[in-house]
Amino acid sequence: VIQAVFFGICVLTDLSSLLTKGNDSQEQERQLKKLISLRDWVMAVLAFPVGVFVVTMFWSIYIYDRELVYPKLLDNFIPAWLNHGMHTTVLPFVLIEMRTTHHQYPSRSCGLAAVCTFALGYILWVCWIHHVTGVWVYPLLEHLSPGVKIIFFAAVTVIINIFYLVGEVLNNYIWDTQK
Repeated sequence: VIQAVFFGICVLTDLSSLLTKGNDSQEQERQLKKLISLRDWVMAVLAFPVGVFVVTMFWSIYIYDRELVYPKLLDNFIPAWLNHGMHTTVLPFVLIEMRTTHHQYPSRSCGLAAVCTFALGYILWVCWIHHVTGVWVYPLLEHLSPGVKIIFFAAVTVIINIFYLVGEVLNNYIWDTQK
């Protein structure tokens, strides 16, 4: 969903840029700048770190023991192409986007705070679903004791923050913004 929303914002930004080109309206220019800022923020804080996290974590756990993250039973309901659409194609598309469009990252402290807020919100959502249904969204969590779950959630938050920093460094390298 994050990727779909992000790429929807990208299309909207590109269309708006094309439609306002040559137009002297300061209001339209101001709105376009807001849209570009939103696109850049979503890329920096959500699309890149969450996308890279999903691909690396999903396939790492899947290779180790697929039943922990994507039980074989799901093959009856979710075709392989859709699984790859959710857990594989995210990475090449987000890397292509990073290479083709310069994104202005927020300050590091604001970016990391936003990533932590998202991670905490998602972890709370996963715990809430378990509280209401009695089922963990990710079967891996069934096998962890409460203390290990806390360590796991903390490690996941650290990893996603590392991916935020990797995205910032990669963006700066590609676009040579340090010079």
